[in-house]
Amino acid sequence: MTDTTQQSLFEQLGGEDAVAAVVDIFYDKVLGDPDLKPYFAGVDLDRLKQHQRRFIGQALGSTRPYSGRSMRKAHEHLAITDAAFGRVVEHLAASLGEAGVDEETIGIVAETLLPLKQDIVTA
Repeated sequence: MTDTTQQSLFEQLGGEDAVAAVVDIFYDKVLGDPDLKPYFAGVDLDRLKQHQRRFIGQALGSTRPYSGRSMRKAHEHLAITDAAFGRVVEHLAASLGEAGVDEETIGIVAETLLPLKQDIVTA
């Protein structure tokens, strides 16, 4: 058995490969959501997924740096609503669950990312 007390959440979830898998599942769900798909019109999805993998990885304790724009800068022009943010959170939780992450850990991930709402919701 692995001692998870010394591991970051990133490591506990399976590292880069696991985060990449969750990000792929997540974007399949988000782009399949008719209310969210318009936010991604004209976006380079491969580049976005790469940024998302690094961002989520760092948020969960990866040592690989995230060098993208701040959440506020990246989202300020999109007029994201509370409802859209909520749908994204639901899709992320479902993606984590589909990847085999337990409910308690999904809650921890949500708590880690929830403070970003103030930088993302602008409408």
